[in-house]
Amino acid sequence: MRLSILTLNPGYFPGALDEGMIRIARQKGLLEVSVVAIRDFTTDRYGTTDDYPYGGGAGMVMKVEPIARAFESARRAAGPGAPHVLVTSPQGRRFTQAWARDLAREPSIAILCGRYRGIDERVIPILGAEEISIGDYVLSGGEPAALVIVDALARLLPGVLGDAESAEADSFSEPLLDAPVYTRPEECEGHRVPEVLLSGNHERIRLWRRREALRRTWNRRPDLLEGRELSDEDKRLLKEIKGEVAR
Repeated sequence: MRLSILTLNPGYFPGALDEGMIRIARQKGLLEVSVVAIRDFTTDRYGTTDDYPYGGGAGMVMKVEPIARAFESARRAAGPGAPHVLVTSPQGRRFTQAWARDLAREPSIAILCGRYRGIDERVIPILGAEEISIGDYVLSGGEPAALVIVDALARLLPGVLGDAESAEADSFSEPLLDAPVYTRPEECEGHRVPEVLLSGNHERIRLWRRREALRRTWNRRPDLLEGRELSDEDKRLLKEIKGEVAR
């Protein structure tokens, strides 16, 4: 397996990649890991990789362009065939042992480590990526999650553990997934920022974000809504969302 890790913190990985099952898989030539520093692919002298979110709010958002350039470099270096792209994100599908077994069959994987408030939503369709979460808790960034994924995959590669195979079950402030986030530019490779976030109307923006958070949670993690006491506004928004599907 060829595996690339795209990160703002490349210094996080060297020690861990030389330990445990990851080291054994690499020494046996069953796993190749490259760490790609996203900041190397910025174009300004400050190495800017983030910007303020459209629509306002706290936190910064990782920009599309440096990520896209870093990914293209990693893709070329990995050789023929498009890698299976994963983005570490609390909005992602829960990582499980069954999913790890599926991923372990892939010849090439790229993992993008999230940071700050999140990654510009347009990165997902541009890279053809799949969001992945290792659990419902807060980390400073996606680097620890990337290591969890790499470790889980390394031990499943044939020849690393021999015949042995074992599984471990894994187990937010408010139990809702976040709404999509975007930053500059307004249009990137045909994908535009939703107009509501450019409107300057704070109430419309608040309602859009709440609706999209509920939509994501209902679509991806409905268990987070089970037994939860919803406000009148949330009930109305969720009813609208379900009505859109029914039409």
